[in-house]
Amino acid sequence: MGTEASSRPHWAGRWESRFDRGLATALRRRGWSPRVEPYAGYGLAPGADPGWIRVLARVMLAPAPSASGGNQASDPTAQPKDSAPQLRRRRARMRTPETLRAVRGWRSFVTAQLPGTRVQVVVGGAVHEVLTDRGGYIDVTLPATLGEGWHDVRILPEGGPAVLAPVRVISTRPCTGLLSDVDDTVMVTMLPRPLSAIWNLLVLHEDARLPVPGMSQLYAELGGLDAAMPVVYLSTNAWNVAPALRRFLAHHRFPAGPLLLTDWGPTNTGLFRSGPEHKRQALDRLAAELPHIRWVLVGDDGQRDPQIYRDFARAHPSAVRAVVIRELSSSEHVFAHGAPTAADAARPDGGTVTGTTVPEVRGPDGQTLARRLRAAGILPLR
Repeated sequence: MGTEASSRPHWAGRWESRFDRGLATALRRRGWSPRVEPYAGYGLAPGADPGWIRVLARVMLAPAPSASGGNQASDPTAQPKDSAPQLRRRRARMRTPETLRAVRGWRSFVTAQLPGTRVQVVVGGAVHEVLTDRGGYIDVTLPATLGEGWHDVRILPEGGPAVLAPVRVISTRPCTGLLSDVDDTVMVTMLPRPLSAIWNLLVLHEDARLPVPGMSQLYAELGGLDAAMPVVYLSTNAWNVAPALRRFLAHHRFPAGPLLLTDWGPTNTGLFRSGPEHKRQALDRLAAELPHIRWVLVGDDGQRDPQIYRDFARAHPSAVRAVVIRELSSSEHVFAHGAPTAADAARPDGGTVTGTTVPEVRGPDGQTLARRLRAAGILPLR
């Protein structure tokens, strides 16, 4: 998913496509069939303009379900019931709507995508036929007349079972929205150092990942600014880890919202996608699609979030209510970019983004950020 600068894939992308076709042929011979991994989408309720929704999903091959395991179509990290790993005792936690699993992260990357597959998307009785892209992804904007709130759309791949994909439809009235990074903003990961990324995403168990202290409470308090506040998580994580991230957010009581992730594979211009460019394009798209929302942008100073958010605030000052930056510790900075201090130019608390009146607050955890947001007049005083 994402904008490509060229219509002809990079040589690595062409090699990947040939490999995928060969793998798909071999797996189909073994009885594997298409299944859909649905991702949460978003949309706009009808108003002065017609309503619409953005549907996000991926079509992959999966083995036939076992007699005891049932259909595992909705979750690539799911295991048959008789072999599902349990929470390790030393990390046992109170059960929540989505319990974390003692599953190694590498399982999320063992996939066989299906490019060019015909898929039906059913929205309110209307049937839309779409094709998956080179990575097996569906990312389409469709007309819809759905009211505000969460809805399910039905996705039916050719030759596979149907699944339901959640979509958050947003009201047309002006409101405050929350856009949040994930790594080192709500989840301690110490990215983007390669060895740390490999450890966290491919080796570490799901239930070993820790939340940043106080951030879920901060997001709950921000939710009090608007009863129907839309929430979006924007990250450079791969789409493969979306189910694990969804479970992490639910387990630690973060508000539900679409995940806007990326594909780590080759693009039409190179071997890898640009993480910062992915975030810039996603922000610009949200500003164009949802101009009535003023976003609270939350990130960390271990990567390029401060500069990306400031640039966006200068380009769209009416679309940003505040920039909130979680400050990493010295050890986290060393893991993130090799130096014990922030990569960006730190601003004193209580400042604004240069050239705008948009407040920018910083702090090491959710409690500190909440206090400083109250001092800036974003959150109400207690």
